[in-house]
Amino acid sequence: MTKEEALAEVAKRIAACERCKYVPNQNPVPGEGNPDAEIMFIGEAPGAKENETGRPFVGAAGKFLEEMLNSIGLEREDVFIANIIKYQPPGNRDPEPDEIALQLPFLKKQIAIIQPKLICFLGRHSMGAFLGDIGKTISQIHGQLIEKDGQQYLPLYHPAAALYNGGMRQTLLDDFSKIPEYMDEIAPSD
Repeated sequence: MTKEEALAEVAKRIAACERCKYVPNQNPVPGEGNPDAEIMFIGEAPGAKENETGRPFVGAAGKFLEEMLNSIGLEREDVFIANIIKYQPPGNRDPEPDEIALQLPFLKKQIAIIQPKLICFLGRHSMGAFLGDIGKTISQIHGQLIEKDGQQYLPLYHPAAALYNGGMRQTLLDDFSKIPEYMDEIAPSD
């Protein structure tokens, strides 16, 4: 089975998960991108635009994510973008721990298929789902490379933070500018 086929199989299982849906016939947002991506971005949950389209990060936060990717010479097609929750929570609220626990195995399967060298967390919820309570907040460790169980992680603020707080925009751009250097450390060129 190719990586594309394996990811399609996970997407089918996400779509079939009735316990994951908040309302009947809700659109799943499994994630998308390059199945061979070296970098994977993980947000928290789909919003209204994502629920409509079935694609992650397609609203205003997604446009800023694309701008940040472009700032380091990447396109959406170069990376894989997903969320810890595969369906939009009611009222666009934060995902709850039991919802994360229910849906996280889908994301972990996607990670196992893609095998990214670097996983970038977009916000505190995705960071918490993987790093747990590490005694530090995202404001203390954003932009810093973290290794855990052989995987490299990079906590970043959620792109939506820049939409609500203009001062965060430059912080996010600065953190993104470190990604190429980190990738050189993780996977040096021959």
